[in-house]
Amino acid sequence: MSEFPEAPTPAFLFDLDGTLIDSVYQHVIAWRQALSSMGIDLSVWRIHRRIGMSGGLFVSALLRETGLKLTREQIDQLQTTHMEAYEQQVHSVRPLPGAVELLSELSARGVPWAIATSGYARTARLALSMLDLPDDTPMITRDMVRRAKPDPDLFLAGAALVRVDPAHAMVVGDSVWDLLAARRAGALGIGLQSGGYGRDELERAGAFRVYTDPADMLDRLDELGVRQSD
Repeated sequence: MSEFPEAPTPAFLFDLDGTLIDSVYQHVIAWRQALSSMGIDLSVWRIHRRIGMSGGLFVSALLRETGLKLTREQIDQLQTTHMEAYEQQVHSVRPLPGAVELLSELSARGVPWAIATSGYARTARLALSMLDLPDDTPMITRDMVRRAKPDPDLFLAGAALVRVDPAHAMVVGDSVWDLLAARRAGALGIGLQSGGYGRDELERAGAFRVYTDPADMLDRLDELGVRQSD
């Protein structure tokens, strides 16, 4: 028996869209429809680069690029219209390869994990049934924290929910906004390319490992210190 302290059990905080479910492009189209409803015409690629931010910050960033001004009420309406447009497409959203198996394997090994998403509960909780998860799955949504990504609030709340120190957690996300928030929370960042960002972008944003998708991460869990019980 070693007299030295044992390493803490790894814990994971997962983003949702583009990380566990293949929904990034449905959100992009929903945002485009919402913006078009107010006469704002933006290219799809510009919208995609902001996915992962909170809705309010997302809108502010896009408006800054266009030079347009909206009232608080118009921004709120834009977010509501986006949610409604996304709900119309949610039937086409599927789990990413290996997502269901990855979460199941972590649970089987006794590894704590939670989902922390910039999405509001209204749309985010629709993913639970897709992932074969119960209603009481540890999940933090935008309406539960003061600020969303790139602020660290979501991941700090996720760590608190599963009673782990953020410094002992790993954030798994598909966007640079996830990884910036992870660094600010004091957690290690793991990048997945399943949301459309490239390896170089994710590594520059702080990802210490990058995987193709949840299935690739599942195959390499030992690289992250997750091992079979001794």
